Amino acid sequence: MFVRFIRLFPTSLAALFVVGLAAYQAGAQSSGEDAHLAIENPAELSKEEALGIYKSLQRRMERGYAAAQLDLLMNYQAWPLFNDAPYISATHGQRYVNSYANRMAHNYGTLAEGEKLPMGSVLAKDSVTVTDEGNVHPGALFVMEKLAEGTSPETADWRYIMVMPDGSLFGDTMGARSDAVVYCHDCHEAVADRDYTFFVPEEYVIGN
Repeated sequence: MFVRFIRLFPTSLAALFVVGLAAYQAGAQSSGEDAHLAIENPAELSKEEALGIYKSLQRRMERGYAAAQLDLLMNYQAWPLFNDAPYISATHGQRYVNSYANRMAHNYGTLAEGEKLPMGSVLAKDSVTVTDEGNVHPGALFVMEKLAEGTSPETADWRYIMVMPDGSLFGDTMGARSDAVVYCHDCHEAVADRDYTFFVPEEYVIGN
């Protein structure tokens, strides 16, 4: 079924995007703490398939997120990318994600135990939903910003932001709807020894 969808993709994308985005937003607004809305049937894609789908949506996603008007995300797709193809992230709702980091986060991905990222580091994961039924649409953009020491002790000085595909702000731990994304840090507690950052799976690290 997915192969058939790939053939139809250019003509069906717009309709799928509208339907998928509406469903995503409606679900997210009613999901309470489970804002990632885990996909029950993510498609199993090769790296080439996942990369092709992402590239077809990439500019639209960038424009959508830009509507949030967050300066720290300006031109994020020009930042260093740490994966060679989108990969499924269980901690981001079984969506295909990409891991970008700004220049300040120069040591992201190589953190030794106890090492920290410098203030001003920003990590951004954009996401795409792809189901085994052939439904494809942009997902949320997940952001972490390293704040000055002591700014947010309850989140180990990390700021978490979730931007919806249309640029609306789902939540910001240092701003609007902070309670909607406070669970992000609860999840990242599992990697506290790496300054609360998840790494790219080894098989997707660029150069491996």
